[in-house]
Amino acid sequence: MLAETLEGVQFSPSKRATYLRLVLAALAAVIAFKTFWFARWGGWTNRELADFDAFHIVAQRVWRGDLDQVYHFGALLKMQMEAAGGTTGFMPWTYPPQYGLLLAPFALLPVGVAYLLFTTATLALYLAVLRTISGANFALALVILFPALVITIGSGQNGFLTGALIALVCLNLERRPLLAGLALGAMVIKPHLAIVVGVYLLATRRWVALATAAVVVLASSLLCTLLFGWQIWAAWLGAIRESASYLEQGSYPLYRMISAYAALCKAGLPASIAFWGQVTVAGLALLAVLVGTARGTSSRFALGITVMLSVMISPYAYDYDLPMLGIGLALILPDLAGLASPRERSWMYGLILLAGAYGLLQSARLAAQVDPSQHFTPAIGGFALMALLLLLLKLLWSRAQPAPARPQAAQHHV
Repeated sequence: MLAETLEGVQFSPSKRATYLRLVLAALAAVIAFKTFWFARWGGWTNRELADFDAFHIVAQRVWRGDLDQVYHFGALLKMQMEAAGGTTGFMPWTYPPQYGLLLAPFALLPVGVAYLLFTTATLALYLAVLRTISGANFALALVILFPALVITIGSGQNGFLTGALIALVCLNLERRPLLAGLALGAMVIKPHLAIVVGVYLLATRRWVALATAAVVVLASSLLCTLLFGWQIWAAWLGAIRESASYLEQGSYPLYRMISAYAALCKAGLPASIAFWGQVTVAGLALLAVLVGTARGTSSRFALGITVMLSVMISPYAYDYDLPMLGIGLALILPDLAGLASPRERSWMYGLILLAGAYGLLQSARLAAQVDPSQHFTPAIGGFALMALLLLLLKLLWSRAQPAPARPQAAQHHV
């Protein structure tokens, strides 16, 4: 079975070291290649823009004092066409102003160098916290997550950063709740991925961490108001409303999304039905969190399930958000052998691999200038995560036992 094959990696030190070297070398090679690509060296002078290009454009607007313009899609399209030197695919911007402020220093560097610094720094942080959490399972986690890691590197996205922030919440929640709250508050850059963790903290009454996170959000919002003016919030809310219509019309690359909404839309269902499908999945995910806090065999397992479910709440979730799911997987791996059969573990590993590999395939098709939107391209990642949700619910409901005490957070020795 797949589980026995993959788990065999961790029982042989030599094999584990070999897999680690191969995975890390492959990731380094992809970063080097994409650095040349983003820098427009060689044959990539005329290329389509990618996600990090959008980050770099927004960072430049911070210094020009007109960040609010990136939330007006007509103005943003002109900026992106200017950066591309011609026609390019449009990438809407709906991140909160705090993320623009975080990106501002990268505008001082050429886009290729900025990409290299951003990606290597966030990947190094992500790998460090993943190794701390996974311990002897580090090689196993890396093999399962490899396609998702390559996707995130290829686009220059922030999946490593958000995954690392959630990992820091998990590592510090018990002994250093202030640090956990700071990390959770920093998730204001992508708040829809922090909803489930927030519910977990409420369910387990982690008031210090919640209060600290609220202070971070309020303080950063005040800073953005002082720097960019009150109009930044009206512009941001306007962009969110406009992006909702884009999503309803199918203007986003739904085949790259991992949400139930995208999966159902690409399967041919009307947007209204797909929306209620997403609501149902979100409700089941939140139910799983509550069940996990009440019945988890260990607090680590309940917290791991919570993190895995974090990417299933919002209709706006992409394959480059899967590194966060990897943090949850690393948390539950020590308990998984005792709670799940080899067949169930094989399904779990396979579904995560499928979601990442399918996104990697679509990224490769785009790189080869084959437009997937011109062909039938289902959102396989969304179906994979819906199946994973059902599997996690089954494990929680049928195998887990009531916890003997109040759930505790993951420790540094995990």
